[in-house]
Amino acid sequence: MSVAKQRPVWSEPLESQFVASLEMLGNAMRACPPLVWDDPDTPVAQRFWYLAFHTLFWLDHDLQPEGVEHVPPAPFTLGELDPAGVYPDRAYTLAELLAYLDHDRNLLRAALTGLDDKTAASPCWSPGRDFSVLEMHLYSLRHVMHHTGQLQLLLRQGGATPPRWVRRGRF
Repeated sequence: MSVAKQRPVWSEPLESQFVASLEMLGNAMRACPPLVWDDPDTPVAQRFWYLAFHTLFWLDHDLQPEGVEHVPPAPFTLGELDPAGVYPDRAYTLAELLAYLDHDRNLLRAALTGLDDKTAASPCWSPGRDFSVLEMHLYSLRHVMHHTGQLQLLLRQGGATPPRWVRRGRF
């Protein structure tokens, strides 16, 4: 008889709050009017589409499994890693970034499925991140929420109504 492995007590809350943060990011992106999405009077680093892309790029980067080289899905490139601060050559569309959000959601599901105490406590495999795997996930969740807060502010400043808070999320 097979005994089901019990998930760690922190597993479901981590999943719920991480997925909720991704839902809030997606909701903010869908609520963004075109003039706020790519305001030509705003530096690229502060444009809505770029902040959404930056958030998704780094989440993708940090969710890569151990030993897997980070290669973002098309049309995205590794330019975000360039120390010279290279920006994409065009504004990404809502559809492109929502597809990237789905990509990251799938990576998150794979990363959290079966995450146990031993793996969570092991060193993170992401270069330059001197965290445990669990702390890396918490760091990534904070990064998503930090930029989602910025996007909410840009929506308000642009006259749009930001979406409501998401209490819990589910895959």
